[in-house]
Amino acid sequence: PHQRLKIRIFRLSYPKPKEIVYERGHIPFDEVYEKVHKIIENEKRQAERIAGMIGSFDWEYEKEIRILKIKAEAKLIFQKMLLIESRNLPLYNSMIAGKISEDEYAMQREVNIEEFEECDEKLQDYLEQIKKLDIDAFIVSDPGIVDLIQEIIPNAEIHLSTQANMTNYRTANFWYKMGVKRLVLARELTFPEIREIRKNIPSDMEIEAFVHGAMCISYSGRCLLSNFMIERDANRGACAHPCRWKYSLVEEKRPGEYYPVEEDGRGTYILNSRDLCMIEHIPELVNSGIMSAKIEGRMKSIFYVATIVHAYRKAIDAYFADPENYRFNEEWMSELKKVSHREFTTGFYFHQPTNKDQNYQTSAYTREYSFVGLVKDYDQETGFALVEQRNKMTVGEEIEIFGPDMDYYAQNISEMYDAETGDKLESAPHPQQLLRMKMDRPVKANYMLRKKK
Repeated sequence: PHQRLKIRIFRLSYPKPKEIVYERGHIPFDEVYEKVHKIIENEKRQAERIAGMIGSFDWEYEKEIRILKIKAEAKLIFQKMLLIESRNLPLYNSMIAGKISEDEYAMQREVNIEEFEECDEKLQDYLEQIKKLDIDAFIVSDPGIVDLIQEIIPNAEIHLSTQANMTNYRTANFWYKMGVKRLVLARELTFPEIREIRKNIPSDMEIEAFVHGAMCISYSGRCLLSNFMIERDANRGACAHPCRWKYSLVEEKRPGEYYPVEEDGRGTYILNSRDLCMIEHIPELVNSGIMSAKIEGRMKSIFYVATIVHAYRKAIDAYFADPENYRFNEEWMSELKKVSHREFTTGFYFHQPTNKDQNYQTSAYTREYSFVGLVKDYDQETGFALVEQRNKMTVGEEIEIFGPDMDYYAQNISEMYDAETGDKLESAPHPQQLLRMKMDRPVKANYMLRKKK
């Protein structure tokens, strides 16, 4: 009668689990069950909506929600990254995300594999299944997996994962002898250290480095907080970012008494890094010997991926078009800030991070723009586009339209109709509703619509 039952429900919708506290003897269990049931039913509806993107749905376990979301988002991200000319595409392992057809493999891609002893037999079968496919490269951190891939697919190109903690040229040369073609460097390296590695490794060994995205508090991303606390595997793309949650200190014999953990009057920020952003330093990246820019995009939306890659693509292309007269365009930074982000840092590239590279105020993201629509088709004669709604839009609102082959432009929504019924609409509040929308300029399929909040 004096115990408290705490029910933790892990939801896709939010980075933190939903908690329901049940005081025995105060709240009927049926009422608690109803609360839990409603949350699960809501997640099922979301999963069904997400599954609609790929045309299938099979509800067996709660985990199916995440699997379906991964499958749907992965497919859309593949398509979007191809359009914006990203050179390397991460391919979700079919052991995690379900079977993937050969047609989807036909895109430019890399396969990210990690070793788990219980999966060894499955991994061998998996490699046998895909060995005839035209895969660009495997990203690997485990020497045993390198050996296994070379045994089953002798001509496979192998890239060393950042989780191998590659920090010096002797280690780089060891991996070169093992048949590794490209090094994804540890994030903890400075520009002088990267140049030293480049100078002392074979000329045909490539260097790749992270240039943008969330920074893990752990050395080269080797963190198990998410796995331990809520059983979401960070190394399989499902990190819940518990490092950014708020913590208090509790003494063993004083349950319920919480003491704040503070470094100063603004709280604690030891686990709350800013996001890496190197778009202002393209010349330094190129001149250090880095030949591939890696953008952290696991579990990110297609809107995030399209916006970030597009901005870096424009900056890199501008530099190579005229290195001597290259000037950074502030519009590229403005574009980056139109997706969910934290304050920015240059990480380890110029110096060891200090308290200035942490976020003192909040662990929350800055979200100034919403992704409101995805163009599916366009009628040149009428000037109307078929648009799939992603967030609520209203006639009269100003939106921005952008695509892989253009800078964005702004227009007001003047006319909008339900694509199925033909009814004229003043607003579009329904998720993934198909709309016919009057456009001020010609657009193409897969262009995106956004609006300022």
